[in-house]
Amino acid sequence: MPLLIQASVIKKSFGPVHAVRGINLCIPAGEIYGLVGSDGAGKTTTLRLLVGALTPDQGEISMGGFGLKTHGEQARSLIGYLSQRFSLYEDLSVLENIRFFAEVRGLAAKEWKPRCMEILKFVGLDDFAGRLARQLSGGMKQKLGLASALVTRPKILLLDEPTTGVDPNTRQDFWQLIIRVVAQDETAVLLTTPYMDEAVRCTRLGFMRTGEMVAEGTPAQLRSSLVYRIIEVHSPSPFTLKEHLTRLPGVKDVHTFGDKLHVRVAPDQSAGILEAVTNAHSQWGLAGVTARLAAPSLEDVFIALSEIEKPAGSDD
Repeated sequence: MPLLIQASVIKKSFGPVHAVRGINLCIPAGEIYGLVGSDGAGKTTTLRLLVGALTPDQGEISMGGFGLKTHGEQARSLIGYLSQRFSLYEDLSVLENIRFFAEVRGLAAKEWKPRCMEILKFVGLDDFAGRLARQLSGGMKQKLGLASALVTRPKILLLDEPTTGVDPNTRQDFWQLIIRVVAQDETAVLLTTPYMDEAVRCTRLGFMRTGEMVAEGTPAQLRSSLVYRIIEVHSPSPFTLKEHLTRLPGVKDVHTFGDKLHVRVAPDQSAGILEAVTNAHSQWGLAGVTARLAAPSLEDVFIALSEIEKPAGSDD
């Protein structure tokens, strides 16, 4: 597959704030690449650099083989971009909104209507073509945003937290659309997401922290890279138990995951800590506690990679 997104040692600062510090990216057609990290890690700034909304202080960016510095117009013609705050024209209909974006991006009059109706059907909005944008639900607005990004058949799709704030069913629908785009059109997709259950669907992931890429790989590779062991604990009194666990030697941290606790421990301490947890009733008077060694989740990896505190005023 050809490389569609290439970035070499790109950097961007805003005064004293180093938002992006020497990022490298190589993303081929047919890949969904997830960029993840805590707030302020530099993810959104990276996307703005790739789309050409910001100019890097250093480094080179090539989109579809066209350098942004030397062939910016050709590079941007290959990109579909959905920002965190996609702006609809509230007093225009669904079809009028997508027509506007189609014509702005150069679709001829004879092309825009069949393409708009094709893409509205693709995202499931063809029955709402005449509805005003302000009357759409949050999920429908996100689908219209995706339709607008796809209307010119881009080879590169950049999506900044595209499913934030929508319900689980809409998130599922949105992901099915992205997977279909990649399968049908051999598009390269780069997206940011705060949801680890979405990140696991990506072909590869890049973890950013304070403007730097600190880890990269498939979800399986990143899970296997965690040097600590994870003990998964169930307890009727998780908050009380958590206080006891954090005091044990060898415990790196304890986090709540739904109805479970994940205890991250040094590998050479895992057997002793597991024994202590299973004896919680005799040690701390806590009944009903069960524990087992568990495979690390992406959430465990995310927490471990996000440990270093970000500098004050860092930008995302």
